[in-house]
Amino acid sequence: MDLIPDPRHTWPAPRAAGGFPIDGDTAIEAGPGTEGVARWFRAAIGGATGLSFPDAAGGDNLIALSISPDVARELGVEGYRLTVDDHTVQMAGGSAAGVFWAAQTFRQMLGPDAYRVAPIDPGRAWSVPTGVIEDAPRFGWRGMMLDVARHFMPKDGVLRYLDLLAAHKLNVLHFHLTDDQGWRVEIKSRPGLTGIGAWRPRTKWGHRASDLWDEKPHGGYYTQDDIREIVAYAAERHITVVPEIEIPGHSQAAIAAYPELGNRDVIDTSSLTVWDTWGVNENLLAPTDNTLRFYEEVFEEVLGLFPSPFVHIGGDECPKGQWKESAVAQARIQELGLSGEDELQYWFVRHFDRWLAARGRRLIGWDEILEGGPGDGTGSRAGALEPGAAVSSWRGYAGGIAAARAGHDVVMCPEQQVYLDHRQAAGPGEPMPIGYVRTLEDVYRFEPVPPELTEAEAAHVLGAQANVWTEVMQDRSRVDYQVFPRLAAFAEVAWSALPAPAERDFADFEQRMAEHYRRLDALGVEYRPPGGPLPWQRRPAPDGNDAGLGRPIEGPPPNV
Repeated sequence: MDLIPDPRHTWPAPRAAGGFPIDGDTAIEAGPGTEGVARWFRAAIGGATGLSFPDAAGGDNLIALSISPDVARELGVEGYRLTVDDHTVQMAGGSAAGVFWAAQTFRQMLGPDAYRVAPIDPGRAWSVPTGVIEDAPRFGWRGMMLDVARHFMPKDGVLRYLDLLAAHKLNVLHFHLTDDQGWRVEIKSRPGLTGIGAWRPRTKWGHRASDLWDEKPHGGYYTQDDIREIVAYAAERHITVVPEIEIPGHSQAAIAAYPELGNRDVIDTSSLTVWDTWGVNENLLAPTDNTLRFYEEVFEEVLGLFPSPFVHIGGDECPKGQWKESAVAQARIQELGLSGEDELQYWFVRHFDRWLAARGRRLIGWDEILEGGPGDGTGSRAGALEPGAAVSSWRGYAGGIAAARAGHDVVMCPEQQVYLDHRQAAGPGEPMPIGYVRTLEDVYRFEPVPPELTEAEAAHVLGAQANVWTEVMQDRSRVDYQVFPRLAAFAEVAWSALPAPAERDFADFEQRMAEHYRRLDALGVEYRPPGGPLPWQRRPAPDGNDAGLGRPIEGPPPNV
């Protein structure tokens, strides 16, 4: 059936003569707790087929949705058992999420035209093959990080990506909402964050070493009602939206709006604008009580918008030069009895770790959040992070290994493996090539759990995430090109119980992708074709020459 992700078990239905026909009389019986799945089914599959799928109770020609304690016990809360014979379809899940993933599998079984928004052949006879599928995910965190700070993605594009995540059984959208280049979420108590911080006058074209600029102003933000809509849309698809508000680095957009947040005794923060180029920025937040209270107010509004148990605080790429020169920062180090600037950053993170824990939320940050703390050789006096704090391991596996051994949960997203801004081939046709070559096969052979971990330590690996940084992704087409088809390979890695990387059957995956490309075509995804970029996907620079705009790194990536 060419399913992606590959299901755990399939076998023939106990009583079946062929396929299950779907027509105008096919009805849905939605058991308690599955009403949302039925609503999605009628909207998505009903839209593609032109069928209404009325309510019914029992009988034949029926699609029955149910939450099953037996499935929950045997396969887990996101597991499902999908049984199709020539009279009925039974979608039994360990929870409503499990039923929803069964419906996603059913949609794949219908064929690529089930991914259209309207029927292209109203008289068509639809059917699905009979059989039984039992399936469940390997990991509970199967995510994609979407950076909307570097290049803003309008709300309709975010909603579209939630549908694409759901189609691949991914269940976390890590929403990178703030950075030096823009602030993208409305904070009513601090209107300058979007009034000023959401817009930059121009944008570097290509890698930061390029001398080319897009002189058109760029920006945008989501109102709080937009965020509520995005979160509700995601919840209907059993996706958790994890917000990220960057502190204490990657904060120039916030400082441009509120100069008192920066290190005013070192630089003239009132002269700063929203950053228009890429890289690691020297302007970080001042470690003052005013800054802490400012961001507490920000997070108070963020918590009201996002029900996610996790809140991401960034914490990465924080150069300490300004703190070294700042009398205010040095006085704080002395006041707290800290060992230096590294521990000052740890103290900053620890403050919000405690603040979030007191409100029933869990802090998650990039792997730098462990630096300057206990076990880092600093003799930290700031105290350990809360037990619920988690780490996104991006600089390789090492940060995740250290976090797991310290008893913290981990999301594996190493740059060398699953940063989808990295180029997909070594040829000259790749648009603005960044980083290592990471092919579809490379992503398919990514393994989230390092072999160095014991079984108990490995239990701290919540799952994996593919990260989409958008410095050189100016619009939706460019994002599509970088994300697909590699996200399909990542989805199978995160969902399916695959063999060791070298033993994975990539040829089988490629064969199943032949059908999956047709699904992506129906969805309007502008993926990178297997044969390389199409002429219009090369995205030349404004002067017609892409040469020198990227930052390709030669050779295989290090396993760190």
